[in-house]
Amino acid sequence: MEPRRYSGNSHWYHETQASARAQSTPPLYPEAAEIDDRFLLGLQQSDSILTPLFQQFRAVLRAGQTLSLLLFPDSVTPTLTHTLTLYDRLAVALTVAQVTGIQRLCNHYAARLNPLPGPDSSRESNNRLTQLTQYARQLASQPAVIDAAALQRLDEVGLTTPDIISLSQMTGFVSYQARVVAGLQALLGTPVCWLPGLNESVDAPSHIFSQATEYRFRLPPLEPRYASEQQLAAIEAAQTLPELGEIVWLLAHDAPALHARSKLQNVQPSAIGQGTLAQAVTARINGSALCFKRYQGHFSTVLQKGIDEALTACRREPLNHGIVQLAAQLTRAPDRLSAAHIQPLLEQGITHQQLFGLIQQVALANWNNRLLQALGEH
Repeated sequence: MEPRRYSGNSHWYHETQASARAQSTPPLYPEAAEIDDRFLLGLQQSDSILTPLFQQFRAVLRAGQTLSLLLFPDSVTPTLTHTLTLYDRLAVALTVAQVTGIQRLCNHYAARLNPLPGPDSSRESNNRLTQLTQYARQLASQPAVIDAAALQRLDEVGLTTPDIISLSQMTGFVSYQARVVAGLQALLGTPVCWLPGLNESVDAPSHIFSQATEYRFRLPPLEPRYASEQQLAAIEAAQTLPELGEIVWLLAHDAPALHARSKLQNVQPSAIGQGTLAQAVTARINGSALCFKRYQGHFSTVLQKGIDEALTACRREPLNHGIVQLAAQLTRAPDRLSAAHIQPLLEQGITHQQLFGLIQQVALANWNNRLLQALGEH
């Protein structure tokens, strides 16, 4: 098997089988692979009104950069328990970037993936990479469709439990990264999507939220007696993350990623009081019943029915209406977020700093939803 990538509609697509039309095609923007900031991918270089914001929230951006370097380093040495190669990781990142439609991310991950040697030509290797990218695509686009069978397919192609945890973290991180980049580009007034990307994700059905059953793991959690010092330290740091409390012992299989995720949460900016409403909108769209249940606001019942019903219910409350609209757009189709979605909130007196906090809450909620939905079920 020879890895193949070709361009179409100015997007990069990754395939794992060779054909007569396979050619050695350079990436659209090879310089995108060499950028220093692998989190915002050059946005901080813009001399704009957001320069004070970048300085104020330097700790958040540094934590994002740390996670990017950790999950997608320059080199990877696979082990018996952590078998994902650098090619696997970047193929997953590119797949998720394509789902979100954020061209800046597509350029970066395509440019980094392009020179790497692909897996061998065996049918097993081809099937393994296919299952990896299919899982990432489904989790990034419609997390509600992930079920136990999806994880079983990963197990059947040789992925270990730590591999599946890392794969889920990578998918969640790039989903988070895409929404932060989309939100900042909307604040800057610059276009996010240069050409049409994929269709909007479909909202999860409402019946998901009427089920009141116990949350169960789909994978075996780390046993305390076998936990290393690094894993125990990561678990202790994650105690500050109530959003992920149910699966901390699962996430500890990839202790470095869990520890870095905890640091990111601890330096988050404070958002406006209605930030929990934005998180509930995200959970409703993604179908994350456990995350949605944490919202106890007065829009809970109507929001459970659907986003359109919630927008109708709060049409006379401009601030809440703007928050629901922004969270829904950023969750469904971040590539189509624009200054028009930001302006109603600015008109309500929301500052750029508060908006950045709101964008962070929505982006992190998208990450949390995907982890909880992939690794457990009701």
